[in-house]
Amino acid sequence: MRKEEETYLSGNLTAMIDVVFQLIIFFVCTVKMQDDSVDARIRLAMAPHGVALEKKNPLQVTIDVDNRGRILLGNSLVETGVLKAILRKAIADSHQAVPIIIRGDAKAPHKDIKRVMDACTEVGLWKLEFAAYKEKG
Repeated sequence: MRKEEETYLSGNLTAMIDVVFQLIIFFVCTVKMQDDSVDARIRLAMAPHGVALEKKNPLQVTIDVDNRGRILLGNSLVETGVLKAILRKAIADSHQAVPIIIRGDAKAPHKDIKRVMDACTEVGLWKLEFAAYKEKG
C-alpha cells in the first residue's frame, strides 16, 4: 500500500508548469496592452476639486488631443471624419449612448478640443466628460 501512494504522488508536472508559464505570459501581455492604451505624452490640466473616476465603463471611448491638436484614438492618429465613423459604429454596436472621455493636453489649442466636441455632437453624443489630473490625498 505504501508503494501505491508513492506512485500516485510522483506524477509528471511538465504539463502543469507549461500551463502556468502560458498564463503568466498572457497576463503580462494583457497588462502591457492596457498600459499602451493611455498616451503618457498627454499632459492633463490640473483639476484639484474635480471628482475622481470611480470605475471605468466598458463602453467608454477615450479620445486624446495632443499639444499639437492631433486627435488620437487608442494611440492611433485619426481625422475628424474617421472619428465620426468610429463613434457611429460604437453607437450602432452598443444600441445606446456611448460615454466619451476627452483627454486634452494642457497646451492643446481649444479649437482642437472643440473639433472633437463637435464631432461627438454631430453623431448624437451629448454627454462628454473631460479627463484632468488630480493629486491623490
